Amino acid sequence: MFPASHRHLRRGPGREARLDTLSGHRLGSSNWKPRRGARLARSTLAPGRPPGSGRGEIGSQAELERLGKSVGVQLGISAWHQITQQQVDLFAEATGDHQWIHVDPERAKAGPFGSAIAHGYLTLSLAPVLLGEVLVVEGMSFGVNYGCNKVRFPSPVPVGSNLRMGVGVESVEDVKGGVQVALGMTFETEGSTKPSCVAEVVYRYFH
Repeated sequence: MFPASHRHLRRGPGREARLDTLSGHRLGSSNWKPRRGARLARSTLAPGRPPGSGRGEIGSQAELERLGKSVGVQLGISAWHQITQQQVDLFAEATGDHQWIHVDPERAKAGPFGSAIAHGYLTLSLAPVLLGEVLVVEGMSFGVNYGCNKVRFPSPVPVGSNLRMGVGVESVEDVKGGVQVALGMTFETEGSTKPSCVAEVVYRYFH
């Protein structure tokens, strides 16, 4: 479930696009028209528009169509967040995955990664939190995490390292009662030459 509180997250240090309402027909189609009152409060979807440029007052159709036309466009990048051993231990408790490469820092020093590393799915589970620094959807009654089209973990996330996430639009389409948005997410560990996680995550937002 995509948490309802995500609608009201404070603006984070990352670049943010804020949507007041998502509804209507296929956003990328030429005959799409938003329902009355739909608008964007702040958007960085369009290249060249600076973040924090104030509440957008241009026509709601133009603003929301921009989302549908932004397939392949990067929305922004979150701030860096440190991954702690406490986070890893709590995730191990929650999932029952107590493999030593995650929860035994001393043994892990002599292991294949040189330190304890975060679970891959711990990295992926941070997506909703980091997404709140890049894209905030408002005006919906609720939203759900609909699943993942693909997930890969090309490189480890060492405990104590900093992680951030870049977000791009993969697809936008109509669903009954709302909109489905597929977002490409790339998790980057500071100092690493490879991404730590690459995923295409699907969200559904209902009005």
